[in-house]
Amino acid sequence: MLAKIIAGVIGWQISGLPGALIAVLVVHQFGGGLGSFLNPLSSAERQRIKETFFTTLFSLVGHLAKSDGHISPAEIAHAEGMMTRMGLVAERRREAIALFQDGAAADFSLDQCLERFVDVCARQQNLKRQLISYLISLALVDGEFHAAEERILRRIAERLGFPPALFDQLIAMIGAQTQFGNDPASGVDRVAAAYVALGVGEQVSDAALKKAYRKLISQNHPDKLIGQGMPDDMVKIATERTQEIQTAYDLLVKSRAGG
Repeated sequence: MLAKIIAGVIGWQISGLPGALIAVLVVHQFGGGLGSFLNPLSSAERQRIKETFFTTLFSLVGHLAKSDGHISPAEIAHAEGMMTRMGLVAERRREAIALFQDGAAADFSLDQCLERFVDVCARQQNLKRQLISYLISLALVDGEFHAAEERILRRIAERLGFPPALFDQLIAMIGAQTQFGNDPASGVDRVAAAYVALGVGEQVSDAALKKAYRKLISQNHPDKLIGQGMPDDMVKIATERTQEIQTAYDLLVKSRAGG
């Protein structure tokens, strides 16, 4: 909110009301905090963030997959599916596999990996959320949330600055959101799951429901993520997430209308 106020003041000083409105809209759509608005990323910074995100993600995917002592076929399939959905070219795919193997190695340092990521991506809170979200998706892919996986994920979330309550909510939300993808689970109360997917209770007002939906869409908007340094390879996955959120919201709108 402070970023929008300051942006509006600056815009007003430059060109009056039209400038103020445009400035506020820019911060809302492509924000990343006041610092990102007043000090946008350079091309070199954005490239560094992209490479760091890619390296950190696949290293941690490998580390998480090996956390319970073995890498399951479902976890391998999920990692390979992620590479396929990202459309990685052969060289980039080999790089991702090598990072996965490094993360699964016995001498991998989780603390050093996270330290590098935080050092490079400290300004990009939304990218931290994306990173933990992808890792939670991997942990949930085999239908079980192993204690070893949870310990590592909580450690990662804490290092990224997520309080325990928010981490627990993210687990519930992401698990529910996946039910609105291309392969939805059967026998699920989809209306109840849709509320969980949006992070709200069933008694929420229509206005609050729409606000929660818009916030999630904004957090996962591909253009916004690219502006913050998300690797271009990951745009399709971000788009799939927004589609899941959209499907859940549309279901609730229809349900509330008596449809």
